[in-house]
Amino acid sequence: MTIHPTAVIDPKAEIDSDVTIGHYVVIEGPVKVKRGSRIMAHAYLTGWTEIGENNEIHPGAVLGDAPQDRAYKGEETYLKIGDHNIFREGVQIHRGTATGTATIIGNDNFFMGNSHVGHNCKIGNQNILANGALLGGYVEVGNNVFISGNCVVHQFIRIGDYALMRGLSGTSRDVPPYSIVDWQHTVRGVNVVGLKRAGFDERRIREIRETCRVLFRKGRNLSLAIKEIEEKGRANADVSALLDFIKSSKRGVCVGA
Repeated sequence: MTIHPTAVIDPKAEIDSDVTIGHYVVIEGPVKVKRGSRIMAHAYLTGWTEIGENNEIHPGAVLGDAPQDRAYKGEETYLKIGDHNIFREGVQIHRGTATGTATIIGNDNFFMGNSHVGHNCKIGNQNILANGALLGGYVEVGNNVFISGNCVVHQFIRIGDYALMRGLSGTSRDVPPYSIVDWQHTVRGVNVVGLKRAGFDERRIREIRETCRVLFRKGRNLSLAIKEIEEKGRANADVSALLDFIKSSKRGVCVGA
């Protein structure tokens, strides 16, 4: 273990011997950090926070602080972080708010400068939150999602796999898998570039695009659109996942342009 002499480490913390801790880092409370992680200058880790292997925590990041919820009264709540994540400068990720609940971060995510993840969020794997992206409490993000700079996501929203939010956009509705969204929860198309990078072949992409065309045609009733697609037969698992996501929405999904 390499710990700079200016770092302040709580005796209750459990830090693996293969962790590097830089200048003026503060680790307060029963924080657990597994092997291979690097914690850089002025980072602050606190609370009942568990950090997996090989994470990079950059200067000024704050992980595991109390939720920004006026109902929170100091209960034992958690932040659970997987492996191989990058937290850049000024990132803020808060722990859960109700007793025993957690904010959960998966693996291989990239949180760029000053992005924020509110209490009780669930973030999957291989997602990117660009600079200034803000997630309210209880947001769920799937896998391979790109949330661009200064996007704003309302609490309790779900963002499906392979979705892309363009810069400065916001949503108070669920973002469907595979979609490109901008402005205020408006579907503009399919994230074709992201799908190709993920290995989707032309047939799969074509069927997703055709399904989205039917679903998000301007002014189209979603229930009728889903019925039309299902009457033709579900083409593949990708289409099934998209339709299931929409049908399970509690807040409604983004609208077509």
